[in-house]
Amino acid sequence: MSTVARRNPLASAGDAAHRAASAVRGWPWWLQVTALYAAARMASACIFMAAALHQGPNPWFPPKPDYWNFINIWDARWYAQVITNGYPSVLPTDGAGNVQENTWAFYPLFPALAGGLSRLTGLSPATSLTLIAMLAGWGAALAVYKLFRQKAAHATALWGVAFFAVFPVSAVLQVPYAEPLSLLLLAWALLLVVRRQFLWAIPVVVLLCLSRPVGVPFAAMAGLLLVFQVVAFVRASPHRGSDDPARSGRDLVALTALTAVAGVSALAWPAVAWAATGDLEAYTKTETVWRGQDLVPFKPWFDTGVELFGPVLGVLAPVLFVALFGVMLFLPPVVRLGVELRLWCACYMGYLLAFLHPQTSTFRMLLPLFPLALAAVFLSRSRAYRGTVVVMFLLLQVVWIVWLWAWAPLPGGGDYPP
Repeated sequence: MSTVARRNPLASAGDAAHRAASAVRGWPWWLQVTALYAAARMASACIFMAAALHQGPNPWFPPKPDYWNFINIWDARWYAQVITNGYPSVLPTDGAGNVQENTWAFYPLFPALAGGLSRLTGLSPATSLTLIAMLAGWGAALAVYKLFRQKAAHATALWGVAFFAVFPVSAVLQVPYAEPLSLLLLAWALLLVVRRQFLWAIPVVVLLCLSRPVGVPFAAMAGLLLVFQVVAFVRASPHRGSDDPARSGRDLVALTALTAVAGVSALAWPAVAWAATGDLEAYTKTETVWRGQDLVPFKPWFDTGVELFGPVLGVLAPVLFVALFGVMLFLPPVVRLGVELRLWCACYMGYLLAFLHPQTSTFRMLLPLFPLALAAVFLSRSRAYRGTVVVMFLLLQVVWIVWLWAWAPLPGGGDYPP
């Protein structure tokens, strides 16, 4: 080793990193995204394996499981049950007639794809679910990049993908959950909407609505976008600017069709549950089992606020949160995302506020707000800032996996779900 290298190890490491970055910059965009995403997933895998070494007794396997067993827990077991046993024609109930946990809470597209793969290849349901999830996560990273490129240059979009790939709950992108597939379809659908390819978005949205319960906010976003475009179309003069009035009219028709299909598709899975069980509320009854109470829009947020902050601040906390989120949507870095992505974030957050019971799984439910990752990149061009965000996200990923993914029984039984 040279004297310079011995005296300046940090400088040598920096030079090596710079040379590596220069070499990577010559790769095609998809290979750069793939390398970045693979590095993020390897980091998550290392965290999973380290956490597994400290996993004690649990409901699924002996202590200190291997990586593959460790990631096939929680909802992954439910998806495997869908592949093996399907959905019940009669809702399971206890002695008092209360509906019990069952597979109707889990949307069909992800287990259908994994089940098809199992039948074609002979792979176990757990292996097929894991493979589909990992491939879908990779596809989601590519789709997120293409979406971000509509709003930013290559390097900035790549940083946006980096934030997305190391987000504190991004480890879920490599476990047998439906999130990777849903995010792939969501990013693809948003990309087509931003490109004004509304008719092409229709089949993607239908699949999206069969992957996870995100059809309602997507339909709301499309509906609001339709209202905005109708107003703009009515106000615009046919002779103003270079816009083609005929094309604008076709776009309105296509967007109307997308809105209608999204609205119908959002209700498709509850309708299937109704048809299969004969119970109109089969889906909602099943969903509310996990929260332990009936579905009352908005109320759980105030209940949780009171529980955490007391009777006064607890009531004000959700209102303050909504106000802060609304202000954020008008900050310059977020405005740069464009009307479509801002509308999506607003509608999805509104959906969570209306129907979600806030608990530890709420962190995972925030992943569809991934367009805000690009806004976080827009916040500063400083590499120190962006690098610090990546490091902090990875550290918080350790917290999420150790605190929520690993099983640690609570005094009253059970554990907080991831």
